[in-house]
Amino acid sequence: MNQPTQIGPRENVTLSPNPRLPIIITLFGVLTIPFSLPIWASILVIVFGLFLLVQTYTLRLEFTQEALVVNQFGRELRRFPFNEWLAWRLLLPQIPGIFYFRETASPHLLPIIFDKTNLTNELRKRVGHLEKPQTTPSQDL
Repeated sequence: MNQPTQIGPRENVTLSPNPRLPIIITLFGVLTIPFSLPIWASILVIVFGLFLLVQTYTLRLEFTQEALVVNQFGRELRRFPFNEWLAWRLLLPQIPGIFYFRETASPHLLPIIFDKTNLTNELRKRVGHLEKPQTTPSQDL
């Protein structure tokens, strides 16, 4: 039997796109049209969902040994060195939701338009010690 290959933290990994979140947002916008909401609100939600859908297929997150790199059409847009990270967390991971991470300079929020499982695995491999897990209301008491 073939065992899955373990990817080492020194190898570059590019995440696969996942259009689930943009499709959910777009469908939500379409479903709000029949209600007595202003039509512009529905159109705004639909346009945002379509914008995210385009971003899903044009942007790529790449994990390198030293940074998270955002590429668009193969061109580097931004680099986030891991040595400047303070914390990270997946917000609303069930739907999928938003990827939050904090650098020394500023916080960042990214919609999860990539494979969430691979995103989580790579983050835990490379900066797992900085993860801030979700707390349940009973843990906050």
